[in-house]
Amino acid sequence: MNADAVVLDIDGVLVDVADSYRRAIVESVDRVYGRTVDDAAVQAFKNAGGFNNDWELTYAAALFVLARDAGYDADVTAFTDAIAETGGGLDAAEAVVRDAPVDAAAVFDRWAPARLRETFQALYLGADLYRDLEGGDPPFETRGYIADEPVLVDESTITALTERFAVGVLTGRPAAEAALALSRVGLSLPDAHRFTMDDWAEGKPHPRALLTLADRLDATRVAFAGDTLDDVRTAVNAAEADPERTYHGIGVLTGGLTGTDGRRAFEDAGATAVVETVNDLPGLLS
Repeated sequence: MNADAVVLDIDGVLVDVADSYRRAIVESVDRVYGRTVDDAAVQAFKNAGGFNNDWELTYAAALFVLARDAGYDADVTAFTDAIAETGGGLDAAEAVVRDAPVDAAAVFDRWAPARLRETFQALYLGADLYRDLEGGDPPFETRGYIADEPVLVDESTITALTERFAVGVLTGRPAAEAALALSRVGLSLPDAHRFTMDDWAEGKPHPRALLTLADRLDATRVAFAGDTLDDVRTAVNAAEADPERTYHGIGVLTGGLTGTDGRRAFEDAGATAVVETVNDLPGLLS
């Protein structure tokens, strides 16, 4: 596969977030409401699209839990399917609740995104980093799941990619949390070659960030590797918006999508290729 630039997602590609971000989603809802969703449900929300921001996924998972309390009798698969059919993301989740045969007003009265966010950040960052990055005291003291993020990328892969290609990063992380992860994996990039949650409002799968990175990297053939369907959809959308360049969406099977089913899901979303791990990229690209 020909490329002159490689753009990498962070979560599920460079670092494993199963026991950090995804754990924080599940446990934040549980701490606030005394019940929650499971890991498979988190992936169903991801597959529905529009949940590049894990805070918003947490808010949507809470809406499902609250809707169930209010009498919504469908399961999480039906709920996330309805989100996908309504366009994906948090706005769609809110619309699904409003259209459901439940007392939507009662659901939204109990919904507390601000409390969910501070709980999420306390769980993920831990007390010390929470004070540093959030600028105040956490709602409770804890070690922080950020310490439980195994590195997925080999040092030799970082070296091979940066020596052969222009490299960028496109992530749904806030900038400070992205910087921590990139430091851990040993990938140093100019600020202009990184797009984080803080740099754009649209989020994946909107193509603006990938189009901008292609410009900044002076690339005509861009390979974007990510672990979610929205990562692949971002590349597909970029190709439609910018036919003068080639965009390859590459699915990586070290996130929530794995095995044969994950490979098929990526291919159905328009992936040019699917790899078992980011460490397969140097051998795939030329």
